[in-house]
Amino acid sequence: MTHHIEPIGTVHSCFKELFGIPRQPGLVAAARGWIEFYPPYDRIEAFSGLAGFSHIWVTFLFHRSLDNEMSLTVRPPRKAGKRMGVFATRAPNRPNQLGQSVVELEQIEERDGKVVLHIKGLDLLEGTPVIDIKPYVPYVDAIPDAHGGFAHERPEQRLQVSFSDKASQQVDIFGAKYPELRQLINDILQYDPRPVYLRKLANKKRFGFLLYELDVRIELIDAQHASVIEVVRCDNAAE
Repeated sequence: MTHHIEPIGTVHSCFKELFGIPRQPGLVAAARGWIEFYPPYDRIEAFSGLAGFSHIWVTFLFHRSLDNEMSLTVRPPRKAGKRMGVFATRAPNRPNQLGQSVVELEQIEERDGKVVLHIKGLDLLEGTPVIDIKPYVPYVDAIPDAHGGFAHERPEQRLQVSFSDKASQQVDIFGAKYPELRQLINDILQYDPRPVYLRKLANKKRFGFLLYELDVRIELIDAQHASVIEVVRCDNAAE
């Protein structure tokens, strides 16, 4: 049996590329975005009562993985290259490429008769197709004695982060437009967004990622320290 699913909206995110996105929602609280809905789901009556919930479930498509060949095993970052069954992970390369994230609902805004949801703590790429929205219900969705397998605790913070004088000044300027920009950059880097194979390359000292329309450039000081050396506007990154 087959079933056709149409997206009801799309995500507009601070993350413009895959590199740098947190591996789970909520790890980087300062990561912000908003959800635009398509007719007829953009009408205010569809969201009546949602404002009373602090968090929502977002069901979405891993749209950048739609053409990938399906594999029954994957290499989750926490297992340092060891293969695990796809159903024991949250890897994007899945049978139907469906994902789900819990995000904080900051605001429900009505614009010209249409509704957008402002969300926080997201791990979603710009342009991610949204399949469904549901309220997060604490008494049933939070299970205190649940077991997390190999992901029982939050990932460790791998890097200590500093900002050069130049980068610090740039962050202060751009921070007027993007709240908590310094915290956002710091929290992304603390968890070291590099894949395992890049961490093993001793000569790869510099890397960067896009946030909003900004190019964040980083230099590794040593295995435990990273310095943000520059934050510049990138004309190729759409807001």
